[in-house]
Parts: sequence; structure tokens; C-alpha cells
Amino acid sequence: MQFQVILLGTAGSIPTKSRNLPCIAIRRRGELILFDCGEGAQRQFIKAGIGFPAKFKIFISHLHGDHVLGLPGLLQTMSLMGRSAPLEIYGPSGIIDFLKALRETVRFLLTFDVKVFEVGEGLIYEGDDYVIKACWTDHSIPCLAFSLEEHPRPGKFYPEKAIELGVPKGPLWKRLQMGFPVKLADGRIIKPEQVLGPMRRGLKLVYSADTTPCERVIELARNADLLIHEATFDDSLADKASEDKHSTASQAAEVALKANVKFLVLTHISARYEGDDSLLLNQARSIFPKVVVGRDFQVIELFPEFKVTFIDT
Repeated sequence: MQFQVILLGTAGSIPTKSRNLPCIAIRRRGELILFDCGEGAQRQFIKAGIGFPAKFKIFISHLHGDHVLGLPGLLQTMSLMGRSAPLEIYGPSGIIDFLKALRETVRFLLTFDVKVFEVGEGLIYEGDDYVIKACWTDHSIPCLAFSLEEHPRPGKFYPEKAIELGVPKGPLWKRLQMGFPVKLADGRIIKPEQVLGPMRRGLKLVYSADTTPCERVIELARNADLLIHEATFDDSLADKASEDKHSTASQAAEVALKANVKFLVLTHISARYEGDDSLLLNQARSIFPKVVVGRDFQVIELFPEFKVTFIDT
């Protein structure tokens, strides 16, 4: 059951040699979900080798340029590659006018339908086995944080029980593991609960873009497996962070601690930390130890265990 988080852009406001602008991709069960789309996103896709699958949704947190200006290039690139599958884009009020103005001024042709939804706080998307919820952050313009919450997963599979019941190893085992009943050659129906343990809670991921520390984000992130939270500045710049409606590394760590999340990834990193982000890491780690500073092309796997690797670009 694939659940990969790929950091395609971890910079804040200004790109650097090593960091592109905000863009977080989630791959799960053949679907791609994108949180924010900073400039040059399509090049990050190509460098990461993740492609543009038919099942693809984009969620935009707010309409500051570093979070949304990658959409024009991404849409045009997919058209030039002959995409035909529809694309869904979700964002706050103004996202429809932004894309309408883009189509009217740049005038490139799209080879696929784009469905745009303006959303606010609450449940904003419901899939077959997960939901996406949103809350307002505390930023200088309306900005959304997003949570991806899976439905409960099937319990642990016990192969010895399947063998005892006469279920041949292979595709039928896979279907049982996914929670579906199977029919044997002799006509018997084997139910998942006969070979599986108790249901397990689904995974929960929360992405909070630009914000000062915010109770609404804490509640959205409650008991999440992974929180990706902006940490634009180190603690010595707390006054500037407050003025600009951003967070420091320690403030992001405090949010993770209060929300009781399992792991924290810091993102939206200011260009002033290019080449050495250890100060941010150390400040956050003194409050919340299970933290990493996000870097472009970092891959975070949440299932079956937490693991951080890098894509070779």
C-alpha cells in the first residue's frame, strides 16, 4: 500500500540553488495529489521522474505567487505532452479568476478538461478511501492548511490462517489483504476477517503552508502521522516572522508537540539558510525530536514504516 511524500519544492518566497518553491507531491495507490505549485514545478516533476498520472489533483493553499505561479507551466507542459485525462484543482476564493485570466492572456490550448473548485474550511474532497479537509491558517491573505486522512486500513494478514482455509497463495491473498472477500474453486467464500487481525487506523498527513502558530492548524493536525509545517525563520527572527505572518522553527515544533503528531517536516525555508539549515533543525529538535528539515527531492515513506530517502537527480 504505497504512501510516498515527495518534496518537490521546500523554499520560502525565493528559490535558491538547492530549493525550488513550495510543491509537495503525495503518491498513493496510483494517484498523485499535489499541495501547492510553485514556479518551475513541472521541471521538478521531470527531474524526480514521477510523471503526470491520470489520477491527479492539485490543492492550492493561497494565492501568493510562490505557491501558485507554477500552475501555468505545469498545465502547458501536460498539454504539450498530450494529456487527455481531466485535472481537478482546489483552492481558496480567487483561484477561478486566476486561471481564467491566465487562459485569456497567455492563450495556450489545453488538451484536457480542468475542473476548478473554490473551497474553504471543512471537508473539501471525499475519495473512495480517504478524505481531504482544510482549515484557515493565520497569514496575511486567506490561506488554507490541508489534511489527507485515510479510512481505516485492513488488519494484519495471517498467512497461516489462509493456508489452513485452503486459500492458494497469489492474487486471492492480495484481495483478502485489501479487505475483499474471495471465492474458492470449491465454491466457499472466505471473508477478510477470517484471515486478518483488527482494522488499523489509516494514515494522516497534514500540510500547513504560510502561517503564524495557529490553534486551527493544531486541531487539524491532531494525532497526524506526519505534519509538514512552514518554518521560514530561526528563532532570532521571531519578530519578523510575526510581522510577516510566518513561523520559526521552534514555533513549528511547538505546533507538532501540541498536536501530538508522530513526525515533523520543516519547509518553506528562507534563502538566508542556503547551505546550512542546521540552526533550524537544532532549534526545532530541542522541542520536538522527531523532525527533519525538508529538502528538494526528499522522499518520505509512511507505510509500512517511516523512512526518508532521496531521489537521485
